[in-house]
Order: sequence, then structure tokens, then C-alpha cells
Amino acid sequence: MLPARARRRLLIILAVCLVLAAGYQFWLRDSTLVAVEDVSVTGLTTKDASRVRIALSSAAHSMTTLHVEEDELRSAIEAYPVVRAIEVRTDFPHGLAIHVIEHRPAATVDGVPVAGDGTILRGLPVEGKLPTIESRGNLHGNRLTDAAALHAARVAGGAPAALRPRLERVELRSGEGIVVDVRDGPELIFGDATKVRAKWLAATRVLADPEAAGATYIDVRLPGRPAAGGLAAATPVAPVGTELAAPPASAVLPEAVVDPATEQLAPPAAEPQAAPQEAPATAPVAPAPAPPPADSTGAGGVSPPVE
Repeated sequence: MLPARARRRLLIILAVCLVLAAGYQFWLRDSTLVAVEDVSVTGLTTKDASRVRIALSSAAHSMTTLHVEEDELRSAIEAYPVVRAIEVRTDFPHGLAIHVIEHRPAATVDGVPVAGDGTILRGLPVEGKLPTIESRGNLHGNRLTDAAALHAARVAGGAPAALRPRLERVELRSGEGIVVDVRDGPELIFGDATKVRAKWLAATRVLADPEAAGATYIDVRLPGRPAAGGLAAATPVAPVGTELAAPPASAVLPEAVVDPATEQLAPPAAEPQAAPQEAPATAPVAPAPAPPPADSTGAGGVSPPVE
């Protein structure tokens, strides 16, 4: 048991800690001594950048560097769907830096850019050409309401950067599902909007394969076995959810195997080498019979009897 003097010291220390904690919780962290005074906002490119910056700065000036409420900052810019996320960093005692991450346009619907998740990006400048998507729904809200257009936007949003400038249109076709038209290239048949990353990897691999040159379409509904069509000997494609029949040897493309954990395409397995054939056993050959002895008279035939 602690002596009385040690117990008193321990109680005093605990009391001081409680006072300091209460002072921090109820006074210091919301005190003007650490109030946010300098706010910097970066990452904005939309035409509403000035309004977004003002909204964030106004909300930030009601906070302190010891008590930043990111939920309030997000609420202040809810009216601007172009903002996908924000990153906040404090600079004690009075600085606050906010970096805005905007949605990247993936396609256009009626001339309005949309993101891969279907968010309508009004006011966001578009650099370069984007594929077009038709939508049966209206564009009055912040997101696409047509299910087909939403799935098409997801496929467009997953396109590799190298292929984006060549995409012309993403549409839904009966019997084929989602189809991407490529400028100066084959159509890409995706089927549905699942495994988008694996399907784009498969399409990129086939496009880079010299054996697929001249194809009119590439079917990646089964990303593990992409097929090119329109060639001299087209690769047959099975419907979605069925096994693919073995195509002719002259039309088989390299098989891509998808790792289910990472949706990455693994390199194709090496083809098994045929076992060397053994030389057939040779039966021993009997020696040829010796020719009959020559006639002593120099003529062939039987020698005359000796008298």
C-alpha cells in the first residue's frame, strides 16, 4: 500500500491531468488562439471553382486547427457534384490546406460530361474527345437515372488512358449488351458492366496482338477467353455464362487467365511439349544365300558326270 504522501501526489497529478484535458476539450481546441485564419484551396478546374473555394473557406474559418470538422466542409459543397473528395491538412496554429479531388469525365450525355459512376459534371471543362452515351432519362439531377446509361458510363470510366481518345460511342445493343465503338478499330463487346477492369485488359491485349489485325470486333464478355471476329477464320464466341467451344487451331488467340483475387490477367500457360517419338524397332535381316560355285568349264549349269 502506498504511503499517504505518495497517494496525495498521485491524486494531485490526476487532478492536473483532468484539468488540462478539460481545458483542451472545452476551451483550447475551440479557442481563438488556434483559429483557422489562412485557408488554401487547390485542385479546382471547374467553372464553379470560385464558388467552391468561397464555400470551403467560409466553412473552414468557423473551425480551429485543433478541431477540423470535415463533414461540415463536405456539406458546404454538396451543391457541386463535380467534387469527388477533399483532403485536409492543418498547419498549426492558424493554417488549413484543402485539396479538392474532382471527378474525371468519362463520357458525354447530350453534350454534358459524366463520370464513371454516373455523376453529371456540369461546368467541368472537357479536354479532348469523349465517347457519347444515349440516355432515356433526364439530366435534371446530379446523377444519371437511366440504368443502361449508368452501366455504359461505368464501362467508359474504366477505359485505359491510352484508349480513351479513340472511343467514339458506348451503347447498349440487343443480344450483345454494352458495345464500345473504337475509332479506326474493332468494336468491343462487353456484355454487362461487371469485371470492367479485366475486360479492358483483355481488349487491350487482343488489340496489341498481330494475329488480331483486321478484326471487326473483339468479344470480351468472357475476359479469360477474348475472341476476335471478322478475320479470315473467326474465333467462335460462346454466349455469356457458357463454356467456349474449342476454335480451330488457326483462329485461337492467346488465352488470358484472370486472377480472381486481383482481376489481373496472368500470362498464358506454356503449351505442353509433345513427347519425342521413339524410333521403331528394326527386325534383324537374314544374310543373303551364297551364290552357287562357278562351272569348271566356264559355262553355267550342271557339271557332266565323270566316267
